[in-house]
Amino acid sequence: MLSSRRCFPRPGLRALVLALPLASSLALQGPPALAADASPGPGALVPGVSAKPRGDGWVFADERGMTVIPPYDHPHIIAGQGTTALELLEQVPELDALVMPIGGGGLIGGCAVAAKGLRPQLRVFGVETEGADDARQSLERGVRVTIAPPTTIADGIRTTAPGVLTFPIMQRHVEQVLVVSDAATLDALRLLLLRLKLVVEPTGAVPLAAVLGGLLPPECRRVGVILSGGNLDPSLLTALW
Repeated sequence: MLSSRRCFPRPGLRALVLALPLASSLALQGPPALAADASPGPGALVPGVSAKPRGDGWVFADERGMTVIPPYDHPHIIAGQGTTALELLEQVPELDALVMPIGGGGLIGGCAVAAKGLRPQLRVFGVETEGADDARQSLERGVRVTIAPPTTIADGIRTTAPGVLTFPIMQRHVEQVLVVSDAATLDALRLLLLRLKLVVEPTGAVPLAAVLGGLLPPECRRVGVILSGGNLDPSLLTALW
């Protein structure tokens, strides 16, 4: 079942955001939750991160004459997320490597293109959690691999396959996908909260878990870590101690 909330990106534009029940409860907050608008009319619809191409979200949009804005598999989405790397490299240009979480591939795809454009020698690494390693399996096999819906604590990377557009970008620019455990992710969250005073969701903590676990090549001395997402479910705090 899909839950929805109405957003107003600008006056006069109607939008509905669809998310799967496994999404963080905090991520589903924001604008007050409303029942799905059943009336026809133009607008934009944003499926949840695990929405399948031409799946429920697309059917929902077709029935209402709405335009789908994919969560990651669109050139504009990929380019927009790539500005993360642009801003990071403007502040810290002399990096050896860039490491970040991988869901559908929009963030790492955009960041990899931007980073390689500025520093071709910069090495790009993605991170997934155990059981949610569809990108790692796909890159190792050379084809998009579909896995069963994962149950990782990192809800932002509970995708079942890389994007159609993002996967070729990963093949070209991502050196390796590293895999960490949920336990290591929780350890990284503790460090972020207690030492750095940062509220980061589990998905955003997985690249730090990889760094803390010594998974990057030892020659990578100056590493940019992208902590993507701050939707930390308050109920998860009890699992940290």
